[in-house]
Amino acid sequence: MSTLYDTDFYAWANEQAALLRAGQLSAADIEHIAEEIESMGKAEKRELVSRLAVLLLHLLKWRFQPKRRCSSWEATIRIQRRDLTRHLKDNPSLKPKVPEAVEDAYVNAVIAASDETGLRE
Repeated sequence: MSTLYDTDFYAWANEQAALLRAGQLSAADIEHIAEEIESMGKAEKRELVSRLAVLLLHLLKWRFQPKRRCSSWEATIRIQRRDLTRHLKDNPSLKPKVPEAVEDAYVNAVIAASDETGLRE
């Protein structure tokens, strides 16, 4: 049986927000709400890994292609560092996850750097 959650997520989200604000917890779709909250947390971690991968990619290119260094690489490095700092400030519970995130991001950065530079992984 199809539910509003399955057929119109936007309408479902607005309906659930209204129910929660009205204190009508018994009418709320608690299971799906919990899933969505967990998904939001996972998205924050994915953003951390993604930003780290971009930063590490540019740091690898900077390190291994010194003759090709340019201002856009430098800008990307500065922006990613700034955005990572802000992301961790907004989500301090992600700080203990940084070593794991760096490992994940580094693998992706090496693959991308190899592809972009023609250097072996």
